[in-house]
Amino acid sequence: MKLIQLLKPHLIALFCLVTGIVHAAAIYPIDQANILAGSKFDIKVEFNSVVNQNDVILELNGKPINTLVTVKPEFIANENGKGSSLVFRDVQISKAGKYQLIASVPQERLQVSWDVYASGPRKVKNVILFVGDGMTIANRTAARVLSKGITEGKYQGRLAFDDMPSTAMIGTSGSDSLITDSANSMSAYTTGHKTAVNAMGLYVSRATDNLSHPKVETIAELIKRNTRMSVGIVSDAELEDATPAAVVAHTRRRADKQYIADQLLASGADVILGGGSAYFYPQSTKGSKRKDEQNLIDGFKAKGYQLAFTKQQLLAESSSKNTKKLFGVFHPDNMDGSLDRLYLKKNTVEQYPNQPDLTEMTQSAIDVLSRNPNGFFLMVEAALIDKFNHPLDWERAAFDTIMLSNAVQIAKDFAKTHPDTLIIVTPDHTHSGSISGVVHDDKPGALREKVGVYADAGYPNYPKADLKGYPNKIDVSKRLAYFYGSYPDHYETMHPKLDGTFVPAIKDEAGKYVANPKYIQLQEDAIHVGGNLPTNQESGVHAADDAVLNAQGPGSEKFKGFMDNTEVFRVMVESLGLSSK
Repeated sequence: MKLIQLLKPHLIALFCLVTGIVHAAAIYPIDQANILAGSKFDIKVEFNSVVNQNDVILELNGKPINTLVTVKPEFIANENGKGSSLVFRDVQISKAGKYQLIASVPQERLQVSWDVYASGPRKVKNVILFVGDGMTIANRTAARVLSKGITEGKYQGRLAFDDMPSTAMIGTSGSDSLITDSANSMSAYTTGHKTAVNAMGLYVSRATDNLSHPKVETIAELIKRNTRMSVGIVSDAELEDATPAAVVAHTRRRADKQYIADQLLASGADVILGGGSAYFYPQSTKGSKRKDEQNLIDGFKAKGYQLAFTKQQLLAESSSKNTKKLFGVFHPDNMDGSLDRLYLKKNTVEQYPNQPDLTEMTQSAIDVLSRNPNGFFLMVEAALIDKFNHPLDWERAAFDTIMLSNAVQIAKDFAKTHPDTLIIVTPDHTHSGSISGVVHDDKPGALREKVGVYADAGYPNYPKADLKGYPNKIDVSKRLAYFYGSYPDHYETMHPKLDGTFVPAIKDEAGKYVANPKYIQLQEDAIHVGGNLPTNQESGVHAADDAVLNAQGPGSEKFKGFMDNTEVFRVMVESLGLSSK
C-alpha cells in the first residue's frame, strides 16, 4: 500500500500522457522574465492536475510567498477541466534583485526565475516612441530613393531617422512563435514582457475568457499611476488596432475592439488621435460597430477632452493654449495613406477628404502634451506601412515611410529646444521585401526581361521630390524592382497600382486564395506568380528579420548591438525613472 502511495503521482502523470490529456503546467510571469520594480503584475500558477489548495507550497526566494506578496490569491479548483490554478492580482515587488518562485504539490513541482530591476532616477522629461509598423530595410531604402534621389551611388539626402546617433537590431519573436504580430510585438515595447500572437498586456494562460489572463502593467499605466506626466497616442490606423491598443489594453485577442475602445476612454491618456470612429459611437448610430449603446464620444467630452473630427478642427483645437486634453477621430476604419490622400485620391479619400496627415497629428499631439510642465510620453504609429506591405503594395508603403520621416523631423525640431527628450524610431516587426533592380519599360521582351539587375539596373527616373519629400509621379518608365519574399498566388505587374491598394489574391469557390484576375485583365503581360504561402493566406506575412531601431537624446546610448524587444521598454522606463519613489 505504501508503495502505491509513493507511485501515485507518477501513475497519474503516466495516465494523463497515455490518454492525451496532459496540459502543460506553468507559472506566469514566465521564466527569465524581467520585471520593473514597483510595477504591477499578476502571478498565476497552473498545475497539471486537480490539487488541494492546502497542499500547495509557494516559495519566493526560499520563503513563503506571503512574506513578500501581501495580496490574497484566487484558487481555481479545476480551471476549464485542465487542473487547479492560483492567481495573485496586482502584485508588486519593490526591491530589485533575482527572484525564484517554486510552486509544489505532492505530484508536481514548478519553478521560474525573474530579474526584478530598478529604473534609477529620472533622466529625461519626454519620451517619443515612433513605430513604423512592419517597416523593413527595403521600405526605408525605397523611401530614400523616392524622397531624396540618388546620383552616381550617393543619396542626395537622408530620412529624418537615418542620422540618429544610436542604432540597434531588435529581435521581435513572441513567447509562442518565431513570427510575431503587432499585438504581442508592441506589447513587448509597452510592458517589457513577452506574450503570444494576438495578445497584449498579459501572459496567455489556459483561461478561456480573453480578459482573465494574468496581466502586466503598461508604460502608460505606470506613468498615470506614478507621475503627473501626460500620455499621448497617435495612429493612422484604427485606434483600436493592435499597436495603439497595446499602449493601454489587456486582452488575449486583439480583435476585442469594443473593449479596447472602452479602455482608451478609461486610460486617461491626454491625447488620442487616429481612425476607428466606428467603435466610439453607440450601436444605433449608422456605421457603428459596437454591440451596445455606449457613446464614447460623449464620454470623452464629459471628461474634458476637446474633440476633433477633421483636419481643420484638429489644427484649431491643438493650437488653442487652453487645450490640455484632445480626442480626435478622423475615419471609421483605418485612415488613408499619403499616396492616395495627396496625389491619387483613391481608396476612401473622396468619402473622407478632411483626414489629417501623420505629421499634423504628431505636431498637434506635441503642442498639447508639451503644455504639461511635468513632461510626456507619446507613441506615434505609422500604421499603414504594414497595411500596404501585406498586400505587396510597396509604393504606398514607401510613401508612408516618407510620411513617418516627416513626422520624426517634427519631433527632432521639438528636441532642439527641448533636449531632455528621448526619441525612438523602430518597427514593431518586419516584412519580407527587397529591391532587386530597376524595371525599364523600354527593354524588349516579356515583362520579366525588363528587370535590369547589376549594371543593367542603372537608376530609376522618378521626378525630384517636392518640399515634403514626395515625387508627384510614380508610374515612370524606370521604376524600382521591389519584390516580396512571402506572397499568395498573384499577378505581378511591376507597375504601381493607381486605382487603389493592390489586392493580390481573392477566394475561389473552394475557399482558397488564388491570383486576382483583375490584374491580368488590366495588363496582359502580367506574370502569374504561384504563391509560397498556404492557400488560406490572402496577402504577405510578417518576417522574423531583425527590426532596425534608431534613437537620439538622453538614454539613447543604451540602444546598441542586438537587443530583445522587451529591452526597449526597459530603456524607456529607466529614462523616465518609473520605479523611483
